[in-house]
Amino acid sequence: MTKKMRSAENPSDSPASLADLQESVQDRSAFKRLDDYVAITGEFLGFVQRTIPRPIVSPTTQNYMFYQYGEEYGHKITRPLNRSLFIESVADFKTAFERFIEFLADLKRYEAAAAERKGCKRYIDSKEINKVVYTIQQVIGSVGDSFENPNQCRKRVGDLFEMLVKLIIQEVGVDCESRTIKLPIPGFPGYNMTYQLDLVFSRDKAIIASETKFIHPSEVVGSVKITSKDRIDKLFLDKYLLNKLLGRDIPVIAVFLHDVQRAVKGDSIFGVNSTFKSNHFLGYTVAMQKLNGVYYVDPRPKMAVHERLREQIRDFQQFLVKDLWILSSAKSKPDRQ
Repeated sequence: MTKKMRSAENPSDSPASLADLQESVQDRSAFKRLDDYVAITGEFLGFVQRTIPRPIVSPTTQNYMFYQYGEEYGHKITRPLNRSLFIESVADFKTAFERFIEFLADLKRYEAAAAERKGCKRYIDSKEINKVVYTIQQVIGSVGDSFENPNQCRKRVGDLFEMLVKLIIQEVGVDCESRTIKLPIPGFPGYNMTYQLDLVFSRDKAIIASETKFIHPSEVVGSVKITSKDRIDKLFLDKYLLNKLLGRDIPVIAVFLHDVQRAVKGDSIFGVNSTFKSNHFLGYTVAMQKLNGVYYVDPRPKMAVHERLREQIRDFQQFLVKDLWILSSAKSKPDRQ
């Protein structure tokens, strides 16, 4: 982090500028702890309150809004922000994050049984988990949108979402790491396919450090992406090839932040389009093997009302509260086919 954003416990003496926030996002040594994510979120929300009078509500999809930066940053516009999920107040975010951390501690102690505890049930019903995760990641994405060339930061924004999910899983006591594996191609001695796996998690402490190793039977492979746009086919193909090359079923899940993007609609540059290709998704589930879980922090409304999509797609909160514990159990791995 920059000197102005060392940690949540040691806030800066003076407010961070947008340049400070940009520097933090680009800092490859930063974001090793959840506190680093909290620090930049608080600084960004404070910056917005000081410099941007009000967000711009999309005229076409009014539950989404945008921030527009000043002349110094070319009047750049952020990505669409879901007003139902994005926490705008610094104080509200700080309080929500404290509750989030307390709940993660309960999950670590009680695992899936935490969902049945009285206080935890009230918290789960509030759906605040999705709000905290969404706000943190969309702050990072919004800082990325302020660069003169947003493409220079696009991969970094995605990498930081992957790291955020990994830190949350680790916080509840589940082993979780990224891994690169080299799978031999049957019938072609000396030839391998290299796979970079976003996450591999397990409750059995079976994480294999060497990149020449494969995947332990108690481990689950996770793909973490901002959006499914142009990526959904690869996820199904990865599961198919992992199963084929290793000769057994490999549990594979996907975690997405959202599936929306800004679009020009009529005279407005503040329209919102969906990037989720439901027909492609359903087609791959028929032609290939279903994924063992698909989770969104900001699901599209269609995912809740379409019967076939609803069977396979859940929100991130359900993954953290329930499915993570089922999937990571060596004794019980449900095949959600």
